[in-house]
Amino acid sequence: MEFTKKVVIITGASSGIGLALANEFANQGAFVVAAARSKDKLLTLETQAHNSNGKVMAVLTDVSREEDCKNLIDTTINKFGKIDILISNAGVSMRALFEDTDLHVIGKLMDVNFWGTVYCTKYALPHLLKTKGTLVGVSSVAGYKGLPGRTGYSASKFAMQGFLGVVRTENLKKGLHVLIACPGFTSSNIRNTALAADGTQQGESPRDENKMMSAEDVATRIMKSIKQRKRNLVLTTQGRLIVFLNKFFPSLLDQIIYNQLAKEPDSPFK
Repeated sequence: MEFTKKVVIITGASSGIGLALANEFANQGAFVVAAARSKDKLLTLETQAHNSNGKVMAVLTDVSREEDCKNLIDTTINKFGKIDILISNAGVSMRALFEDTDLHVIGKLMDVNFWGTVYCTKYALPHLLKTKGTLVGVSSVAGYKGLPGRTGYSASKFAMQGFLGVVRTENLKKGLHVLIACPGFTSSNIRNTALAADGTQQGESPRDENKMMSAEDVATRIMKSIKQRKRNLVLTTQGRLIVFLNKFFPSLLDQIIYNQLAKEPDSPFK
């Protein structure tokens, strides 16, 4: 698959993996529809792409709002007449023990991570079926293994992966490609904006960004997997090890993950 003149929608496109995907698709000649809540960052992306002969259209979108997702799809069709690839990348994380967490925090994560994927997929699906296109959900190893201190995040990613798996099977004979991509720990701002128990942003990331994959590396791997029409992508050795151990040695993995996360600076574990 060549991406020249393909129409690609990317949510959460103003930073991190989404921004890296938007830049790379534009560099490869795709028509990119960049969706996010930050108007200033979207306009900067649109301007930079234009100055480098890229093709990016920014659409202000809060994926937790169904009407915003419908508008995103309608705007894309009105402009380009088709959709080849939808990448549901917008996401928010959290870091707090469940017993300490306000329930509205979990609701917010479900609204963005799960319902944002559902809303966008619902309105884009008829157009993706016409082009025999690709639906991508940017998930996490937290969608394979529940991570302590990330209750809402893991729940939303489990839900996302279950939903995408069903969409894949329901359209098995219709040429739809569904990719579930799990980057593992990536150097991006999702942890800096992760929510604390009361819903405020936690601020500084507790992890060493220098030891993680870059957003650009993740974007390259996702694009390669789209070309190869892969079903699943689990990145980093640590991520693949978690998936393997969870399948065969789940109790051992519980202990390993608990011990590792308990060592984080300001860990929620007492």
